[in-house]
Amino acid sequence: MTRAAVLGSGSWGTAFAKVLVDAGTDTVMWARRPELARTISREHVNPDYLAGLALPPSLRATADAAEALDGADLVVLAIPSQALRENLAGWTDLIPSEATLVSLMKGIELGTVKRMSEVISEVAGAEAARVAVVSGPNLAREIALEQPTATVVACTDTDRGALVQQACSAPYFRPYTNIDVVGTELGGAVKNVIALACGMAAGMGFGNNTIASLITRGLAETSRLGLALGADPVTFAGLAGLGDLVATCASPLSRNRSFGERLGKGESLEQAQQATHGQVAEGVKSCRSVLELASRHGIDVPITRVMDSVCYGSLAPVDAARLLMSRSTKSE
Repeated sequence: MTRAAVLGSGSWGTAFAKVLVDAGTDTVMWARRPELARTISREHVNPDYLAGLALPPSLRATADAAEALDGADLVVLAIPSQALRENLAGWTDLIPSEATLVSLMKGIELGTVKRMSEVISEVAGAEAARVAVVSGPNLAREIALEQPTATVVACTDTDRGALVQQACSAPYFRPYTNIDVVGTELGGAVKNVIALACGMAAGMGFGNNTIASLITRGLAETSRLGLALGADPVTFAGLAGLGDLVATCASPLSRNRSFGERLGKGESLEQAQQATHGQVAEGVKSCRSVLELASRHGIDVPITRVMDSVCYGSLAPVDAARLLMSRSTKSE
């Protein structure tokens, strides 16, 4: 039996751990707080992130990373993207040398503008073929409720990709494999920024035409950047591109969409953060790193640029809408 260690006990990490167990994979979670680990193991719930949803009785949790990683075939990283480098540095010596490293994270590292798989390879000293990326329209609560969905497992090593695919293939969770790690990761990172913009538009009272326009032009933005970095354009029409983008931009379960709505209603970044119990949506952080990455490659990303100005400059949402609508006309 494949053994998996899920490092991170947030909503997505917890939901994916449930998927692994339901797929027949022996799974243990690592939680930073011992009290949460005990609650998950003894009461089979995660009240902090997936309140009211039952977890499999066989899912174990621990606050001891060495215990979680002992004998793991799959090491699943499910922590905030900007915290990856520091945390992984402390775990590297505990990770089995042949384990496949699986990233659930959707972001670009601030400063280095590296994708999460690149950070994993660098910090863990692992070749790129050992790293797999899982991404798609995967809202954690819906998955924990066992609502049917599909996802992408991207890995340049097809055998490792197939191993991850088998380990997470549950009755309600259908994984597809591909080898385009670059496109899969970019789709997951940029869509958070576009979802932030869609939420802001909804908060301002705009309707479906506006949201659809942002989604479509956001996909174009993502595709331009992806092509410059060597991604397969087909990826952006699939689950890790359009699928993830639509789910995140449209659902009230999306933290990025909900955070953007607060900005659109006039709340400041600090007020929106307080309302979400101190949590900042990934799109707020990613707009800076995505913009820097695009700038380095000479790629125009107008929605990302505007969201960066809203979050970190003095641009008001109403002026952001006016700025986007007043750009020079051109062919699609």
